[in-house]
Amino acid sequence: MLGETAPSTQLVRRVNAGAMLKAMRGAGIVTGTELMARTGLSRATVISICDELVRLGWLQELENQRGAGEYIKGRPARRFVFDDGAASVLGIDIGANKITTIVADMAGTPLSQVTMPFRTYNVSAAERADVLDKIAADALEKAGVPAESVLAVSVGVAAPVNREGEVLTVQEFWQSFDVRRIVSERHGWHVLLENDANLAALAERWQGTAQGVDHLVVMLAGDRLGSGILESGRLLHGQSGGFGELGFLNNVDGVGSTYGIAHSAVSAGRQAIERQQDTIMLELCAGEPEDLTAEMVFEAAAQGDQAAVDALDSVALRMAKVIGAISTLANPELVVLAGGVAASAEVLLPTITKELPEFTFTPPRLATSTLGEGIVSLGAIRHALDYVEEHALDLSPASLPKRAS
Repeated sequence: MLGETAPSTQLVRRVNAGAMLKAMRGAGIVTGTELMARTGLSRATVISICDELVRLGWLQELENQRGAGEYIKGRPARRFVFDDGAASVLGIDIGANKITTIVADMAGTPLSQVTMPFRTYNVSAAERADVLDKIAADALEKAGVPAESVLAVSVGVAAPVNREGEVLTVQEFWQSFDVRRIVSERHGWHVLLENDANLAALAERWQGTAQGVDHLVVMLAGDRLGSGILESGRLLHGQSGGFGELGFLNNVDGVGSTYGIAHSAVSAGRQAIERQQDTIMLELCAGEPEDLTAEMVFEAAAQGDQAAVDALDSVALRMAKVIGAISTLANPELVVLAGGVAASAEVLLPTITKELPEFTFTPPRLATSTLGEGIVSLGAIRHALDYVEEHALDLSPASLPKRAS
């Protein structure tokens, strides 16, 4: 019995410490009484954990108000402040064409963001690893923090990832590009791996339009579609990390693939040019339909070009079918379109909303993300902070160099 009690007690203590750090992040100076109200923990538990977090370097205890010259009756309250600069975390998005990295402090405040493209679309795993090294070093230098201050690194990849952080795919590329091993061996950092759409969902609920929404689907909708799904505020993975994978769309009538909004807009735009040469789209691509981009299609539609408007209507109808299928399965309150295409996709929402009841009995609210192309990296920051909070009693930033003020 004793062998079972000790681990259980330690687990509860870790959970309580994580709850305390969450309550203190960004809250400024707080007292033990205030922490009791915010966490529901007893005074003895709050003070005990505060003392340990001070020892570990997470918190600073301030002089009490009486000692500071502010007279109060009774026993002076102990006051604590969370040390945002105690350490740092990295959030990394490894895309097909580029890598984006964010360095953040313990409050989740981004200190730097760096994006670096790959030399070509198809580069070797070794070259991607070298680019990853360079961008991490650049981001840390711009943030003004040493590599030794990094307590966790979260990496987003466009592949299914299970709860243990393992990529589940038979693709030869991911077999050769073992991100966790490479980063850990080269830098000694603790590395977490997660699906990119799942990280986008974490970011959107943390700082985006989905704050406070517990039943949520976030779709990365650029060249390819990917979805991160939260139910009751919990990120869903499925048995082996495949929850939210959209391969079933290949069998949905009128959809037929996992191509996203950007790809679909280009395809519809080129078809429109073939049918009608008198279109602004042809001018924007200098008479070369192969050079047409999604941005050009959206720009032509904004200028009132009917061919472009019709092309985007077909894209919106397809997305209504996509969202209808996902909503029938997951029944979210909100679906957010995210990624680099989000700003343009705003114009699709009225048509999608109008068509959606044809494809699901439970149409959700729709929105586009305002977090931009850094959404996956931002979600990776949230993921890394969650790890740090969960393991706060096992990590000691007190021994790490402090960020220069």
